[in-house]
Amino acid sequence: MNSTQMVSAFQTADRLVDAKTWETGARLWSSSEEQVLNCCRVTRETHDVNSFEFQTGDGLPVRFEPGQFLTVSAVVNGQAVQRCYTLSSPPTRPYLISITVKRVPGGVMSNWLHDNMRPGGQLRAFGPSGVFTPTVASAPKSLYLSAGSGVTPLMSMTRASIDLGLDRDIAFVHSARTPADIVFREELHRLATLSPRLRLFFVCEGIGEEQDWTGATGRLSLPQLAQWLPDFKEREVFTCGPAGYMSAVRHMLREGGHDPVRYHQESFDISEGAASAPVFEPVSEPAPESVPSESSVEQDTFTVRLSRSSRSFTMHASETVLAAAKKNGVMIPSSCSQGLCGTCKTKLLDGTVDMKHNGGIREREIQKGFRLLCCSRPTSDLVLEL
Repeated sequence: MNSTQMVSAFQTADRLVDAKTWETGARLWSSSEEQVLNCCRVTRETHDVNSFEFQTGDGLPVRFEPGQFLTVSAVVNGQAVQRCYTLSSPPTRPYLISITVKRVPGGVMSNWLHDNMRPGGQLRAFGPSGVFTPTVASAPKSLYLSAGSGVTPLMSMTRASIDLGLDRDIAFVHSARTPADIVFREELHRLATLSPRLRLFFVCEGIGEEQDWTGATGRLSLPQLAQWLPDFKEREVFTCGPAGYMSAVRHMLREGGHDPVRYHQESFDISEGAASAPVFEPVSEPAPESVPSESSVEQDTFTVRLSRSSRSFTMHASETVLAAAKKNGVMIPSSCSQGLCGTCKTKLLDGTVDMKHNGGIREREIQKGFRLLCCSRPTSDLVLEL
C-alpha cells in the first residue's frame, strides 16, 4: 500500500486529509534523523503490555509503511539506552504513532517505559525503518502468524487494511500463554466485524483464569493450521514473535509444503532480557560472518571523511565502519549491528566497501549509494554523507 491508497480513506480528528495535504504535510522522517516525541496517551493492553501513543514535536503527520519500526532512546539510570520497537499504529493515522511494549523481566527500556512514560512525557526516536512490510509482496491472500508481542507489526498491517476498506483476505493466527495474554483481543474481534474476510484464530498454551475458554489450547501445529486454513500453502505469510516460535513456525510451514519464497519473518530478540528489538530475517540462510576480501587487506588503514561535519578519522581494514565511527566518537543510529534492521543506513558519497548484509537494505537503495555501516568494511578511503 502506498500514500495514494492511504489518502482515499484517511481521516483523523474529524479532519479529512486530502491528497494535497498528504503530499505536502506528511513528514518524510529519515531513519537517521532523531527528534523528540511527545506522549499523548498510555493504554494498558494486558497485565504486562502497554501501548504508548506519541505525537511528533512539530505536530506533523509521519509517513511510514505498516510493519516498520522506530529506534527509540532514553537515559536510564544515567546510561543512554537505545531499542527498536515496531509501530503498532497504522500509517493511515499518521498524526499519532504508537508502540506497544511488553514488560520484560530485566528489560532496561521496557521497564523504564512502563514505570515512567506518561502523557506529557518525552522520548527521543529515529525515523521509521525496516523492510518487514506487505508492500514487498502484494498478494490476494495473506496469513499473519504471531506470538506474544510479535503481534504489533501485524496489527499495524491489519489496522491499515481495515482503515482503507480493502476487505483483504487475511487469516490472523495468534499464539499466547493464556487468553488474558492476547494483545489487542477485543479490537481484533471488532475489526473482524468490519471486514468479513479477516478471520481470527487464537491458540493458548493454557486457559489461565478463563475457565470458559473454548478456543484452541497447546501450541500451534501443522494439523491445526491445515484444519483452520486448508489453503495455507497459497498464502503470503508474515510472521513475528520470539525466536523459538519463529523457528518452529518456519519448520512447520516447510514441512507442510509452503513455498519459502512467500514467507516473510521478523523476530523479537528477548534472549538477553532486553526490550524487544525487531530483527528482519530473510528467507535464505543468514550470510556467513563478514571477512575482509583480499583486496581490502592490501592496505591496513583507510581514512573516513564525514561530508556534513567535515570530521575525519582513520580505521583498520578489518573493522566495520560503524564500529570505527563509534570508537572515534561519531554517533550513528544503529540497533542490530548485523545488517538486518537498516537503522545505520548511510549514503556513501565516495569510495568502496565490502558489505555483507542480511536483508536490511534493498537493492534500489544500494544502487542509490546507500550502505549499512554495521556490516561494511572499507576497501578504500571513504566519504560518508554524515
